[in-house]
Amino acid sequence: MQLFYTPDIEPNHSQYFLSEEESKHAIKVLRMTVGEQLQLIDGKGGLYEAEITDAHPKRTILKINSVITECGKRNHYLHIAIAPTKNMERLEWFLEKATEIGIDEISLIICQRSERKEAKAERLNKIITSAIKQSLKAYHPVLNEAVSFSGFLSKDFDGQKFIAHCIPGNKANLKDVIEPQGRYLVLIGPEGDFSPAEVDEALQRGYKAITLGESRLRTETAALEACFEANFLNR
Repeated sequence: MQLFYTPDIEPNHSQYFLSEEESKHAIKVLRMTVGEQLQLIDGKGGLYEAEITDAHPKRTILKINSVITECGKRNHYLHIAIAPTKNMERLEWFLEKATEIGIDEISLIICQRSERKEAKAERLNKIITSAIKQSLKAYHPVLNEAVSFSGFLSKDFDGQKFIAHCIPGNKANLKDVIEPQGRYLVLIGPEGDFSPAEVDEALQRGYKAITLGESRLRTETAALEACFEANFLNR
């Protein structure tokens, strides 16, 4: 069954009008007709079963037959703050795979050693949207605009906070310190790693230093490893 992302739909709707873009895709590309069934997701946990009642290529009308709320709700919350990679394709790859595995929020942080200082949120959000449709998820991860490292640390987070870095010293394995069914925030630095000053600042703000294994990982690989571990430990 075809799946469409409709963030403005509400559980009390009995009828819904597809946007012009989605209508064109449904009628012109997929060649759907009156009476065909499809599914809608609102990105907030709602999964809707719908039926086409007017197959208009610019304003397709749907009848909502049923809705499931909190569909696929996870037992934990994962927020990863990552420095944008110099090669944007690597960041895009992370967003796609992390969405498929399971993630709730992503923040882009600009660090002292960051080679990229900005990222186009619109394109990145499209990649996330495509990934939730591919993986049949009803929740759309939140993508926050890029902010400075210090600016990000000044924000509150209710849960466990970790910073993954490569500087020698005492660091715990994420799997050994994560509390099941909790809320987690993991900081992942740029290709050149966090600076010692940034690590110290994070530790002073209550973050715990962690390691993601013996191998030196690329930024996007480290972020995905943290995502995988958090999900695996909450199976």
